[in-house]
Amino acid sequence: MAARTANVTARVEPEIKEQAEAVMAKLGIPVSTAINMFYREIILWNGLPFRPSVPVNEPKARDELTKEEFDQRMAVGLAQAKDGMYTPAGKVYERLMGELGDD
Repeated sequence: MAARTANVTARVEPEIKEQAEAVMAKLGIPVSTAINMFYREIILWNGLPFRPSVPVNEPKARDELTKEEFDQRMAVGLAQAKDGMYTPAGKVYERLMGELGDD
């Protein structure tokens, strides 16, 4: 007996669609399988499988900051560095490569 299926139609921005499909292709997951997985997660969690929210401190590019905002952020960073609240770049790189699986 053939599996029964239903169609899902959704409008998404073309660039978002392309980017998401590129990721799924790297994972070897067809779009229909990814959507099915998403729907199953909704059922499992009885809601969205993530918390929709707006970031508290939305990151801004340098040219989006006022001089005062930039200076304040630099002052915080300098104080953190002086207090030893930093991780050497090599350690950060090692951690990122470990998380990425050294691909």
